[in-house]
Order: sequence, then structure tokens, then C-alpha cells
Amino acid sequence: MKILSVILSLVTSLFLIACAPTSTSRSTGQAFDDAAITARVKTEIAQSQGIGDAAKINVDTFRGVVSLAGFVDSPEQKRNAAQAAMRVPGVEKVFNNLELTTSSGSSK
Repeated sequence: MKILSVILSLVTSLFLIACAPTSTSRSTGQAFDDAAITARVKTEIAQSQGIGDAAKINVDTFRGVVSLAGFVDSPEQKRNAAQAAMRVPGVEKVFNNLELTTSSGSSK
């Protein structure tokens, strides 16, 4: 009976260790937090004046760091999108990878 208890303890410990986040992964709780931040950033961008079509902006979050990608029409829209993202609670940093479009629709 004592051996069974030891084995169960070891198996449980291994499962807990396997679920722990590493420098390149995140825990389930962190993944949910990042998903919530992403949703709040998208909402903030959509509700902000002067950003343009928020549907053209992709938002991704990893451990509180937000990456913006997509296309905007002006440097001011690019700057406003990053500022909108930084206003969201839980955002640690913003990587602004937005690109400017020309009037013909291609990126510069």
C-alpha cells in the first residue's frame, strides 16, 4: 500500500511539472489572460477615433506583450493604434508592426 502511495505521488508530481509554463510556453491561466487582453485591445482599437478600419489590424498577445500587425492609412493611425493598446490593463509592451498602405492598396 505504501508503494502505491509513492507511485501515485510521483505520477501526480510529473503531471504538475509537465503543465508548468516555460520561457516559450504559457500556463492555461496565462493563455486565458492573453486571450482576454487581445479581446480588450481589439475593442479599444475599434472604439478609438482616428484609427480607421480596425478589421485590418491583427492583435496577438503572449504573456502581456501585444503585437499589432496589418495595415493603416497614416503614421498617425499607426501611433493611435499602439496608444490604444497601451491603455488596456494588463498590457506590458506593444510591438507595433503595422504597415502603411498607399492609395492603391499596396503597402509601402
